[in-house]
Amino acid sequence: MLLSEDRAGVRTLTLNRPRRKNAINPELWVALRDALHAAGRDGSVRALVITGAGGAFCSGADIGIPDDVHPKYKLARLTDVALALHELPIPTVAKVTGVAVGAGWNLALGCDLVVATPESSFSQIFSKRGLSIDLGGSWLLPKLVGLQQAKRLALLAETIEAAEALAMNLVTWVVPPDHIDAFVEDLAGRLAAGPPFALAQTKALLNEGADSTLRDALANEARAQIGNFATVDAAAAYAAFSERREPTFTGGWALSKSERESE
Repeated sequence: MLLSEDRAGVRTLTLNRPRRKNAINPELWVALRDALHAAGRDGSVRALVITGAGGAFCSGADIGIPDDVHPKYKLARLTDVALALHELPIPTVAKVTGVAVGAGWNLALGCDLVVATPESSFSQIFSKRGLSIDLGGSWLLPKLVGLQQAKRLALLAETIEAAEALAMNLVTWVVPPDHIDAFVEDLAGRLAAGPPFALAQTKALLNEGADSTLRDALANEARAQIGNFATVDAAAAYAAFSERREPTFTGGWALSKSERESE
């Protein structure tokens, strides 16, 4: 149900339940959580793409199948996925074709960047199912579009098209369907070629900065930058700049073992 493919430092996770428009059942929630944790632990994975099979991204949680687990534990599956995605130290891209609905849309919004096609459509469908918003939507939407528009999307459960989603900053790019594979491959490749430690620090700083004071943000930035200077990537970037070439980033530690032991 969850396909995984690695290519040149990019891992692509594909929700593979096309007959259900990739609605996520209990097994797929667990598989997705485990796959996100695995990607974060695998040093060879430098960027992650999440997409869906069969012309749809994800139609949300699959509420059409029996699940006798207590609601507390049902929601824990979603919480685990949302936190694993948010805290993943590598850049993430949602490649959205077709529908992204309910938890499926919030799965896309939980990624760092979202690429869609003009045919993509989006809905916070929860209220039409007698439910309230989940998978982090109550946190993500106000940050992306402001409180009033977040309430519009969540309370009315309207379906919006890709062009409107782009105008509202809910999509990063809209590209033609015959170009989206190449576009995302190039985008993920550029992310994977970046300095891994620095990108992880920047992602965390941006995620945390919206909820912190300026003083806290500056302290966090200084702490992260010190870590960056301890990698070989900063020196590699300076050298490449002076030599007018592109740098190669590895995320390696700058100090040798003997230097670390002498401190």
